[in-house]
Amino acid sequence: PPQPPYARAWRLGFGWQASASVGMFFVYILRSSANPSKTYVGFTADLEVRLREHNSGRNPFTAKFLPWDLEAYVACRSRKTAISLEKYFKSGSGVAFWKKRLSGQAPEGPPKPLA
Repeated sequence: PPQPPYARAWRLGFGWQASASVGMFFVYILRSSANPSKTYVGFTADLEVRLREHNSGRNPFTAKFLPWDLEAYVACRSRKTAISLEKYFKSGSGVAFWKKRLSGQAPEGPPKPLA
């Protein structure tokens, strides 16, 4: 049977307890099924609706690499926190963090030796 769009996040241990009905905001990471090297980070108050929008092609930034799978998400109580976390996840150190901790992907390149 088809799995819901959040099934991978569930397997990663994030659960699905929070929802827009309780005032949560989600920072999410998508990965293109067609081109797995392509990822997208965003935030929303309704994760399921937003994933459907991305997969419908209505978002110009994600339309070229359909379909998208939910890689991971983080639930935040405040919009301000979600926006800050989204900004961090788009930074160099934020990308390295979520690749290592949320997606199971290590950052590119071999580990650097200690001095």
